[in-house]
This record gives sequence, structure tokens and C-alpha cells, in this order.
Amino acid sequence: MVTLAGIFPPSQPPERIGPVAAAADAAGLAQLWVWEDCFSESGIATAAAMLAMTSRLPVAIGLLPVPLRNVALTAMELATLARLFPGRLTAGIGHGVLDWMSQVGARAESPLTLLREYTAALSALLRGETVTVHGRYVQLEDVALDWPPAVAPPLLVGGVRPRTVALAGELADGVIISSGRSPAEIRATVGHFQAGRGGPGDVVVFASASAASPAKDIAAMVSEYAAAGATHVAVNAAEEDADLVGFVELLARDVAPLLG
Repeated sequence: MVTLAGIFPPSQPPERIGPVAAAADAAGLAQLWVWEDCFSESGIATAAAMLAMTSRLPVAIGLLPVPLRNVALTAMELATLARLFPGRLTAGIGHGVLDWMSQVGARAESPLTLLREYTAALSALLRGETVTVHGRYVQLEDVALDWPPAVAPPLLVGGVRPRTVALAGELADGVIISSGRSPAEIRATVGHFQAGRGGPGDVVVFASASAASPAKDIAAMVSEYAAAGATHVAVNAAEEDADLVGFVELLARDVAPLLG
């Protein structure tokens, strides 16, 4: 069965985080996603606020751009959240928007090499291992977290191109597929992911729907993505001025029951 989630996009101001998260929590939404865009909200700060403001809502970050963040710092932040809110955090990482990475002086010459080194190191740190890496981009010398989580949160990698998706299958727990992909494209991406993994894993698809859409139409879209291999579908309201409180309530109370 596919998991239906909502999205709080970074185009929304931070002061709306609380009401949207509270509505999703009260309505029983299965998951709420955030992400980190230059130069909007921090993914970590937004997720931390949502987790602290709610009692049961699972929160997922999809994704943190790795060129912006030292891997040890990301591990520390994710470990802190995972210990404070066990079982409620999912983390996603990825290349980031390359033009933005250039704008802040952080663009890597080989984004795929950076992502590979970073994903392997971050996974090991979150598992409580002591890590030494002398890579092209990641440099760690006997680094271990003082407070690793008892159970590492799921770590996903965002990607569309075959090599990045295969890397997600090889090193991560799942893959995040950005919006605007057809079911056929998703099916092909799932194939690359499973080939890299050697089996199934989490496949998160971002999607968009008008806040005025009937629940049955949104459910039909989600079901189509699920048939293509998605295990989670996170739906964003297409209108920037949409009532996100009402939208997450619609997803939880009207759309989710239609998915069986």
C-alpha cells in the first residue's frame, strides 16, 4: 500500500510551519515532507520545528544539498533529531540545484563523486561507526558521533539520472524522485534503483495537485504513481497561495481513505 504524504514547500514563510504541521498531525496525515532550497528555509530547522510542534507526525527532509553541508555537521543534526523524536524522521540528501551551488561557491566538479563519498560517510556515522575517509571531497579522521541514534533514520538520495539513482540503490535506503515525471519515467527510475540495490526499497515520488482538485482525482494520480513503483507519494499544492492547512486535511481525511 502506498503512503500518502503532504509537502510544506520552502516557498511558504516559516511562520506557517506551525499551523500546517499541527493540522497534519491532528488529521492523521501519514507523513509531511520539507526540503532545503537556497535561499529559503533550512531543512533541518524546519523539520525540527515540525517535530517539536507535533506529537506523532512523521517528518521527512527531501532533500539537503550536500555541497552546502559538512557531512559531520549533517550527521550531528540528524542524530540529534532522531534521538529526540525516535521513529519520526526520514532524511534525504542530494546534489542540490547546481546553479545555486555555484552561486554560493560550493559547486563540486564531480557532483556524483561527492554524493557517493557523502552518502557512505553519513550512513556510517548515523550507525555509530568511527569513520576515516580520505576522499576527493569528504575528509574525516577517526570521526564518531558522541550521541548516535539508537536506530539510524532512513536515509534517501534524490535523483533522476540513472547513475545517481543506481547510487541511491547501492548506498541508501531509498530514492526521491522530483515532481513532473510521468508514470513511465518513474517505472524506469525504479528499475535503475532496484538494479543498484539488488531488490526493493523506498521510492518517494513528489507530485503536485491543485488544492481545488476533487479527492478522487488526487487519489487516481497517487494510485497511478503507486502502480509505477512508488511506495510513498508526497503531494504539493500547486498554487503558491493555497490554504495548506485545508490541503493537508483534504489529503488525510478525503484522499487517503480512497487509496485502500
